[in-house]
This record gives sequence, C-alpha cells and structure tokens, in this order.
Amino acid sequence: MSDSLEFQTGLTWAQARDHADPLAGFRAEFCVPPHASGEQIYLCGNSLGLMPRATRQALTDELDDWSALAVEAHFRGKNPWMPYHHFVREHLAGLVGALPSEVVAMNSLSANLHLMMVSFYRPTAQRGAILLEKRAFPSDRYALESQVRFHGLDPAQALIELDGDEANGTISLDAIAQALERDGERIALVLLPGVQYLTGQVFDLKAITRLAQAKGCTVGFDLAHAVGNVPVDLHDSGCDFAVWCHYKYVNSGPGAVAGCFVHERHAHSEQRPRFAGWWGHDQATRFQMGPEFRPTPGADGWQLSNPPILALAPLRVSLEIFHRAGIARLREKSLALTAYLAWLIEREVPQLLAVLTPADPQRRGSQLSLRVKGPRDAGRQLFEYLAERGIVGDWREPDVIRVAPTALYNRFEDAARFVEAVKHWHADAC
Repeated sequence: MSDSLEFQTGLTWAQARDHADPLAGFRAEFCVPPHASGEQIYLCGNSLGLMPRATRQALTDELDDWSALAVEAHFRGKNPWMPYHHFVREHLAGLVGALPSEVVAMNSLSANLHLMMVSFYRPTAQRGAILLEKRAFPSDRYALESQVRFHGLDPAQALIELDGDEANGTISLDAIAQALERDGERIALVLLPGVQYLTGQVFDLKAITRLAQAKGCTVGFDLAHAVGNVPVDLHDSGCDFAVWCHYKYVNSGPGAVAGCFVHERHAHSEQRPRFAGWWGHDQATRFQMGPEFRPTPGADGWQLSNPPILALAPLRVSLEIFHRAGIARLREKSLALTAYLAWLIEREVPQLLAVLTPADPQRRGSQLSLRVKGPRDAGRQLFEYLAERGIVGDWREPDVIRVAPTALYNRFEDAARFVEAVKHWHADAC
C-alpha cells in the first residue's frame, strides 16, 4: 500500500483513506465497545480481540443443540460435535501457513507448551540447555524453568537468555547466530517468540530455524502475538513445533482454546515420548477402547481430551472471517496502518513519544510499543488520559504503552485520533 510520502495529517485524509480501504467492511462484523463520544478507539487487539457479531449466534446454535438433542448432538447437531475440531482445521492451517494435518486447536497456550516440551525437550548430559529471550513473557519463562527442574537440571545453567543487543531492547539475528555459535552444542531446544510481546519485534522464524538446526537444536516458537497479526508460514519455516493463543488477534474470546503446530516430519513419530490422552488415539480404533495408545498421525495425536465445543465455536467464526479477508491482504493493510501511526507520531509528537518497535516494517506487526519521554508517571498519566477518552491500549511495566491498529477492524481515523489526543494531553498538561 502507500508509503509515508503519501501520508497526510488530519482527519479528512484519514477518513478518505478508510473510505477507499477494500477491507473496511470487516469492521462492521465486530462489536466495537461504546463510549460517550460514540465508539471506543480500540487499539488493544494485541491483548484481547473484539468479538465478532456472529459469535453470539454460533454459541446459541450449540446451546440449542445441547438443549434439544443432548448427547445426540455429537452426531445430529447443526455442526456435529464428534468431528467439530475438524471444522476449524482448514482455515487454521491457512492462517498459520501449515498443512491441515500439522495443526490442532486444543487446550491453552501454556498447557500446549508443556505438552510439546515433553516430546521435544529431551535433555542429555551433553545437550541440556534451552535458548530463550531474557524478557520472555512470564508464563513462558515459568514453563521453561519448571521443565528444566523436572529433568533435574539447574535453571541457572540450563537456561541461556538472549538479551537485547539493539536500541530499545530488540534482538538482532546476528545475536541469535552468535549465541548458537557459542553454545549450540549444549542447546537442546531453542524457544523464541514470533513477535516479542513488549517491543513488538517480529522474529524471522525460517532464519532462526535454519541457524538452530544447523547446530542440532530442536526449534519451537511461541506465536501468541504473531498468529492473526503477521504471516508465519510454519510449514516452510521448518520449525519442529509452535504454540499460540487465539484470544488476541484471532478474536476468539477470553481464555479461548489455543493452537498447536507439529511439523509433518514428526507426524508418525510414535516413539517420541508424549503425554497421551484418549482423543489423541488413532481415530479409526479410538472407540474400541483398547489398552494400548496408538497416536493419530499429525498434530491430532497430541490431543488429550475431546474438543470443548463452546470454546471452538467462536474460533470457527473468527477463522471464517480471516479466510474471507486473507492474511496477505490483512498484512498489507497492517503495514500501512502501522506505518501511518508511526509517521504521525514522529511528525506530530516526537518530543512526547518514542517508538520502541523496530522501524523496519518487516520487523514489526500491528503493535507499536511507545514510551513517553519523561518520568514514568508521565507515561501513566497519558495512558489514563487516553482511557478516559475511550482510546484503549494497554500498559506494560515499567513504562510502555502498547497500541495495535488491527487490520480487521481498525481505521486510519483511529490512528489520527490517537495522535490528536496525545497532542491535547500535552497541551492540557502545559
């Protein structure tokens, strides 16, 4: 789409750009929370996505089948429950760039991370370490440390933390390569994010996988802030596994059922250890109730329990929206929206805000992480000022305001109004 040379300040230009946006109609498919001034300017899809309007009916349909059919809804419902997780498979695979057999919607992100590490973190005396980022999201850090301790290892020795080597705390590919060159022979697992939650930095999954596998390391990714935000092309990346949630950019509701990817080269790895459950058993013989676990080939083989229908229904709705919009078109709009917001900040309020997220468009997604130039209290005051006026981002300690103009439902007008509000805050403060 347009580059910064075509951007203009003012609501008139932003509204005209929105009017010409081929994806503009998707906004009407979401419930934008109200505010005294009309609708919120919701820039928090990186934390919780808005609810699609069709979600309510999708849930009602399942409740109606439950009330009218009870157990028979597994077979005779509008969307039969027995194969229900298959209803999300194709679109989920398309969203993350995978084969349908490589993905499954199940559990929560942290539960899936633990299940994957049972299979893919296999420390030995010579190779027992995990490479992670120093500022990993806390749940990842907790999970990795607990897995290390479970294997009788000392986290102080077994966790190798990558610190930011670039301005604003981002991590270069060179830093990852150097860490692998230095410690690769003792690293069992590389576990990095697709998008870093605090800075908004996008990581190159394919390049990281190539570097890590050249040193004999297993590779996994936490894509909590990446799926639905940027293309991830998991199959072509070559990584061993990935896990993610669906309540952020994928708009499937608070605590939504999560996602998991296992590369097809592991599809028939029956000898790879795993925590097994009934629903992961081979579908052809599952109901024979035999004592020997025989995993279903592919990601399905890591399932434990039957699918949560009321959690999958919102995911099915959202994935259908993504299928119609197309992740490539959404990325194109996201690049323009984020570039416009960054351009406005740098042009209109450079004395007030610093953008921590990389300037290179290919190294950022929808999120911009902002720091107010001044004491922490000033940043908090701005955050609260915006919230009172219906402009919703989120705050991350110690001093970062995260805003995410999300391509499915945000507008260029939202970016313009955000910057105008920052200017008014400064004027009021003075």
